[in-house]
Amino acid sequence: MSEARFGPFRLDLARRELKRDGEFVLIGGRALEILCVLVTAGGDVVSKDDLMTQVWPGLVVEENNIQVHISTLRKALGEGKGGGSYVVTVPGRGYRFVGIEPACDGPASISPSGLEYPALPDKPSIAVLPFANLSGDTEQAYFADGIAEDIITALTRFRWFFVIARSSSFTYRGGTVDVKQIARELGVRYVLEGSVRRSANRVRISAQLVDATTGAHIWAERYDRDLAEIFVVQDEITERVAGAIEPELLKAEGRPMGARLAGKLTAWDLIRQGMWNFHQLTEPTHRRSLELFREAARVAPELAEAQMWVSRAATGLVAYGWCSDPDALLRDSLQAALLAVRLDEKDAYSHFALSMTYVFSGELEQAVRAAEKSAELSPSFALAHVGLGMTLLYSGRAQDAIDPLQRGLRLNPFDPQNTHWFRLLALALYFSGKHPEALAAAHRAVKARPGWPLTLETAAICHVALGQIVEGRACLEQMHKLAGPNGDPTRMMKLRNPKWADEITAQLRKAAARPQSPR
Repeated sequence: MSEARFGPFRLDLARRELKRDGEFVLIGGRALEILCVLVTAGGDVVSKDDLMTQVWPGLVVEENNIQVHISTLRKALGEGKGGGSYVVTVPGRGYRFVGIEPACDGPASISPSGLEYPALPDKPSIAVLPFANLSGDTEQAYFADGIAEDIITALTRFRWFFVIARSSSFTYRGGTVDVKQIARELGVRYVLEGSVRRSANRVRISAQLVDATTGAHIWAERYDRDLAEIFVVQDEITERVAGAIEPELLKAEGRPMGARLAGKLTAWDLIRQGMWNFHQLTEPTHRRSLELFREAARVAPELAEAQMWVSRAATGLVAYGWCSDPDALLRDSLQAALLAVRLDEKDAYSHFALSMTYVFSGELEQAVRAAEKSAELSPSFALAHVGLGMTLLYSGRAQDAIDPLQRGLRLNPFDPQNTHWFRLLALALYFSGKHPEALAAAHRAVKARPGWPLTLETAAICHVALGQIVEGRACLEQMHKLAGPNGDPTRMMKLRNPKWADEITAQLRKAAARPQSPR
């Protein structure tokens, strides 16, 4: 069975998509998996143990988790509102699904696919094509395939992506690449294509991301590496490609939101508009993003992504001093982040949001653990690594913070909030005694967002540490001319590390002091 119909609903089991009267039904991942398991059983009873094994593989979960998601599923199917009862509880045994309609041409419950192209999923969708082998050696084809396969695996760790399986995308091997046609046939918006050239002890890999709806190339990169250890090279390139694609997809999905204000907004629309506002990094847009995320969470309370963004936006308002009651916002942020993790414990983004909430609540040990969990779940997730670096830095472990901050920035050198991450890297280097490297990182922070006064403060102390008093004073003078946030995201770091705070203050005084006039 690949597709099932019941009442006004159509369930695509292969793509894990549920539609009602042709419109996508927004439903949490676990509830959707439960629906797929029940439908696949063909009316047979599925025990709670079987549901746990299939929906939560390898995890130990409480039985009430099933009940919560069954309730969510029933609500999504409209039970009690004329939608009938599709999910039946069999006391003492489990659950079974009723109401599947036979197809027009026989007893099977599979609807004919026809010749129509599949509709785009209600989330970013991508197909990774087999990489072209340009080495001139057919025996090297496995290496090109391995790169593409590992990128597919890495992208599937981002839970809000729809990634076409290898078996589908690799059917286009060797033919003329018509990206738009391939995307239509696979039902995706984005296509990643690339090539591999291996010779002697070197390998060159090129990759480009195409928006198939417009044909526009939105991201491209080339990697040249030594081939001393083939699998190390493969892992590194996979990590960097997957880590770079995620923010590019995020930005591409966010751009058109400003034009989609008319009509009733879905949770997906609300989240994407909120993301666009969030990354502008101003007080009005941050406030607006929280409004949009809260509305998304109201529309779809079972959606982990909506709860996660509520947490991120609320924490951001606290971090930059754009709120009158930070304690209340942090409570809201913590509640939303914990709910997001509970709804989807495998979502790295939710654990990252939780770690940021713990940071600004002063719970740094819990912040480190949550950041470590985020990185463990998605090794290619740039924010997981910079978030871990931030939690370690605020905990007073400047030297330990350097590597994860550098790794996150390498994975995503163009994140909209990189001015903050480069600033943290500068501080980690500074308090590790690496003042020249700290100044270089501070300059990158200034470059990432010119006119952001907090970065100029960090640049000033780095200049002073290197004996460049005049340059440090120039940074301060420029800083005082600029308007910026009311708060400083490093405030908690300074509170937990008073010696560092005293040193920053002393260095700023040196920069501000006017030289004595000769008598």
